Amino acid sequence: MSGEFKQFRLETRDWLERNCPASMRAPMPPEEVVWGGRDAEFVNPDSKLWLERMAARGWTCPTWPAEFGGGGLNPAQAGILAEELARIDARPPLTSFGISMLGPVLLEYGTLEQKLEHLPKIVRGEIRWCQGYSEPGSGSDLASLNTRADLQDGYYLINGSKVWTSYADKADWIFCLVRTDFEAPKHQGISFVLFDMASEGVSTRPIKLISGSSPFCETFFDNVKAPAANIVGRLNDGWTIAKRLLQHERTMISGFGLAGGQAEGGGASETTLESIAMRYRGDKGRLSNPVLRDRIAQFKIDSEAFALTSRRSAEESTGGGPNHISSMLKYYGCELNKRRCELLLEAAGNRALGWEGEGFDEEELSLAREWLRSKANSIEGGTAEIQLNVIARRVLDLPDLTGILREKR
Repeated sequence: MSGEFKQFRLETRDWLERNCPASMRAPMPPEEVVWGGRDAEFVNPDSKLWLERMAARGWTCPTWPAEFGGGGLNPAQAGILAEELARIDARPPLTSFGISMLGPVLLEYGTLEQKLEHLPKIVRGEIRWCQGYSEPGSGSDLASLNTRADLQDGYYLINGSKVWTSYADKADWIFCLVRTDFEAPKHQGISFVLFDMASEGVSTRPIKLISGSSPFCETFFDNVKAPAANIVGRLNDGWTIAKRLLQHERTMISGFGLAGGQAEGGGASETTLESIAMRYRGDKGRLSNPVLRDRIAQFKIDSEAFALTSRRSAEESTGGGPNHISSMLKYYGCELNKRRCELLLEAAGNRALGWEGEGFDEEELSLAREWLRSKANSIEGGTAEIQLNVIARRVLDLPDLTGILREKR
């Protein structure tokens, strides 16, 4: 490592030691995750302090250009920062769909005005975003969406609905796919637009899942006005942006499978798996069940290999954004997370069967819910079947069998 990077590491380590509060160096309970937003609430006051300090340096988005509030770090420096944060077990200062999904596509497709308006607020956690993609009749076939936007006096009048909109009831703004040309082929008449969820005509309704939680919503638009300047990229070319954002989303979702990952929807961490196993199956400092011990050891090996593969993928990136590799990472990461939840249930045995009431502690009551929630990993961000199709065509270069079968018919 060059002297420049050694010096950066020393300076970063010193800054983190002085500025990361002690309570931010411990596992983060779900209620203390910081999403930011206009009405952000901080259960732990140190969370607000940690966010403000990291955002002031742009380190909530370390590789984004400094002119838009980011840290301006190169990939090597960002890697050092990540290592130093991990060294002290620092919590993420901010969890944000603006960081993981919208921000990267604005950097690539947004106008200067759009970047200056939205990116600094994302960095500082001032606006909480949600994603308006899926519709009641347009899930895997997303391009068949029917939410429409009609241009009237400098505004687009938006009518329609979305479904499975994560945290729409808590979001400030939405990045949304709308149909702006009903005469064009379905992939060519879509636009990507941003608008305020406080706009007149926007309403949301949470969807209660089998796990008992409601992270997803139905979202309705009734003559909602969005300024024409809020279209990102070219009019009717929103499908290009939609695909790019999905690659970023899939990369984000793949993090559910990373060792100790705490991404939204990711379930329990690897540390929790080991502690649960020792709590219920431990005997004199080791797991009493050799089969379970072997399965957990194999999981740890696979989890570490996946973490290293994900890191290598990021380091080998040419800077052109994510590609088909995101489908590979998303597929395996989600399968890995489901394995972790299965192992948690096996380790806890009948103590994982509690749902409510007395007789079970809070950790035990979360196990079955986390297991049920993990099943959605194979659906969100594009189903497992879609990811396998992408891998088959873009990675393995296999023929499109659907086309061949169609020709034979």
